[in-house]
Amino acid sequence: MAGGFLLEIRRGTQSALLVIREGDPPSSPLDVCVAADCLEVRSGGSRRAAALPAGVALAPASCRGLRPLPGGGLHLRMRLVRPPPAADLVFSLRESLKPQKNYVFYCQSCGDIIVKDRKFLRVLPLPSENWSALVEEWCCHPNPFARSTFHPQHDDCFLGDTFFLLNSGNESHVPESPMCSSDAGHHASQGVSNLKSKENTRVICKRCKKMLGETVSSDTIKYYVTEVIIRPSEASFSPTPRSQFIQSVVAQCLVELSSAKSTFRFTVKGDNEKIYILIWLLNSDTLLVESLGSSSSDSVFTLFGDTFMPSSGPVGTWNAVKVLYQTCIKSRNKDDRRESIGFV
Repeated sequence: MAGGFLLEIRRGTQSALLVIREGDPPSSPLDVCVAADCLEVRSGGSRRAAALPAGVALAPASCRGLRPLPGGGLHLRMRLVRPPPAADLVFSLRESLKPQKNYVFYCQSCGDIIVKDRKFLRVLPLPSENWSALVEEWCCHPNPFARSTFHPQHDDCFLGDTFFLLNSGNESHVPESPMCSSDAGHHASQGVSNLKSKENTRVICKRCKKMLGETVSSDTIKYYVTEVIIRPSEASFSPTPRSQFIQSVVAQCLVELSSAKSTFRFTVKGDNEKIYILIWLLNSDTLLVESLGSSSSDSVFTLFGDTFMPSSGPVGTWNAVKVLYQTCIKSRNKDDRRESIGFV
């Protein structure tokens, strides 16, 4: 049996989608057995069985809609007798940063320390990025906050939707990227000058030269949540694969923003304000589990995707968000829309 099988559970609708990954067409007839607490697939002389996660029970009599999808395996829908408990999907950055505790900031790409043993007296959320525009709609007179900006003091940490602001103070772990003088001499137009000025505010990791954020003012640095890992000073640091970290951060941001702002459409921009991808959040109540891949012995459901699997042993289940995305890159088909899963 070449492939495994995947179970996508929806808490809200108390339903599940079973995906059996087989050859197209299958190399031999399949025998699928669905019980309340386990699944089993037989093909030829091979057998694959898996126990369901604790707290999940299927309704075998509800199985319907068995159909093959080209390149996508066999799909089978069913109802749940007992859905898994609701997941707490609070954005981890806001939950983990607390006042009166020491933290270390690491570059996510290489693990280099960029801020060491920093204690915050205040950890405060920032208003949404469009708060000033909303004030103009509410006021019948000129906006009194039009030029207001937020500058944290040395012991402050201000949290935005996708970034956080720190007072740079005497911090020297992450230098600013200098503007190349030879390049500056060849560009005299105002537009290019503004672009160079923007590039000159970038905050770069001293070791791997990755962009971590940007300078907002002479004493304020904006760090992006996708580029920095924060750990308590007493905790040990272990690197996380880049793809896994990005998926987790983006998924948590989507959950937080959709619940706070009642929206499901998002854009992903680069530091140059260029839009690279459009995202529609389909659901955030998914529990995603996958078979380990053993062809002869019983196994349990494990984490979806080879990128997330350890070399051996089961790792349990993952909460996930499901999105529909469309790329905005010229080389891509403008009508190309795809579904994807992001882990929380």
